[in-house]
Amino acid sequence: MSSLKDFETAWKGKEKTVGSVLKKMFTREKPLRFRLAMAHYKINSMARRLEVYLERLKQRDKALFEKVVDAIISKDMTRAAMYANEVAELRKVAKSLFMVQVALEHIMLRLESIREIGDIAVELGPVVAVVKEVRGAIKSVLPELGIELGEVQDLLQETLMEAGELVGIGDMTIPTSPEARKILEEAKVVAEQKMKESFPALPAIPSATPEKSSSEVGAEP
Repeated sequence: MSSLKDFETAWKGKEKTVGSVLKKMFTREKPLRFRLAMAHYKINSMARRLEVYLERLKQRDKALFEKVVDAIISKDMTRAAMYANEVAELRKVAKSLFMVQVALEHIMLRLESIREIGDIAVELGPVVAVVKEVRGAIKSVLPELGIELGEVQDLLQETLMEAGELVGIGDMTIPTSPEARKILEEAKVVAEQKMKESFPALPAIPSATPEKSSSEVGAEP
């Protein structure tokens, strides 16, 4: 019973007394609810920054797309192919960012639910697993975002471990959750749809065929 009471105290934060106020002046108390709110804030900030970054990619893609079209009109297929390759690389990055953005939005929804329900010991493990997977997916594209997600992962893992101790569960390991994989697969599907909506299909680039020399023409029957 005491462990449940301790958990409720940690979840809500201690009631304010003269002693607790004085203690708070010299120590940094972080109730579980506050930690979840902090993680939610950081993830929301990352999702908004991804939005800005994606908008820049769209503008860059638009400029390159126009260069592809201009090169095709000018019958400069070598230049058209060069710009088309740049567009393809840019869109690979955009697809990864869309996937991460969708996954982060899902994580935020799960954190909001956990804050309402308070069942950290059961619900938070899969969320940490998703954060870990998303971190792996983004660190090669945006390393600084990978570092920040690592900090969020540590914060949530610490919260999970403390919640487990308070309810008498000693070992709260992070599962290699099938749910985490499922969330990422769903995020990939949504990312594909967003790519179709945000980026127009590239026009077909005719292959450049060399002109025949006059001797070759004369040799024809």
